[in-house]
Amino acid sequence: MPIVRILLVFLALASPLSMAGSAVAGPLEDAQAAHSRRDYATALRLWRPLADQGNAEAQYALGFMYDGGQGVPKNYAKAAKWWRLAADQGHTFAQYNLGTLYDNGNGVPQNKAEALKLYHLAAEGGNEGAQFNVGVLHFAGVAVAENRIEAAKWFRRAADQGHIGAQVYLALCYATGLGVQQDNIQAYMWLSLAAARSDQDAISNRNRIAQKMTPTQIAEAQKLAVEWKSKPER
Repeated sequence: MPIVRILLVFLALASPLSMAGSAVAGPLEDAQAAHSRRDYATALRLWRPLADQGNAEAQYALGFMYDGGQGVPKNYAKAAKWWRLAADQGHTFAQYNLGTLYDNGNGVPQNKAEALKLYHLAAEGGNEGAQFNVGVLHFAGVAVAENRIEAAKWFRRAADQGHIGAQVYLALCYATGLGVQQDNIQAYMWLSLAAARSDQDAISNRNRIAQKMTPTQIAEAQKLAVEWKSKPER
C-alpha cells in the first residue's frame, strides 16, 4: 500500500500561556495567572491597558481572548486587530495566529498569500507551527510555486523542534524522495518519533516502510530515534 498523508495545514493557535517572556513580575504576569485559572474578567482588565499602551504580549493575549470568546464575545475581526498590532512588533505567535485568520478568512478576507507572508515571518523567528505551515504551502503549491525542496527544509526545522506533523511530513518526504534523497532509515526514524506520540498515520506508515527494510536498517533507524533530541529555536 502507498505511503499517504492528507495534506492539511495544522491551524492550532498558540495560547497566551505559551508566551515568551512571561516571567516578568507585575500586571502582565498577574493577567496570565488569572487567565490560567479562567478568571477572564480579571485577565481582560489587566491586559487591556497594557495593550492600549503598546505592549505586544498583552495585544497578543487580547487577540487570543477575542478569537476564543474568553470573557468577551467571540470576534475574529477584533482578534485580527490586536494580533496585527503585536505582529507588527515582531511577536511570532501573533504573526502565526494572524496568518491562520487569513488562511481561513476569519475576521479578514481570505488571503493565502498574506497568510504565507505572516507564516514566513513567524517561521524565521523560530515558530515551529509556522514553519510546518510554510512547508505545507510550498509542498502543495498554494500561494507560492510548488517547491518540494523548500518544503522539506521547513519540515526539517519544525521537526527538529518536535512538531509532530512536520516529523510525519518529513518522513514521507524521505520515504518518497520528494525534496530530499530517498532514505528509508530517515523515514522510519522520523515516523518512530511521531508514532511514540500515538500518531496513527505515523504508526501505519512506519509499518509499511519496515517491510522494505532489513533488520539492520530498522535497528539503525531505531537507534537514531532513541538518540534524537529536540532543538528549540527560541
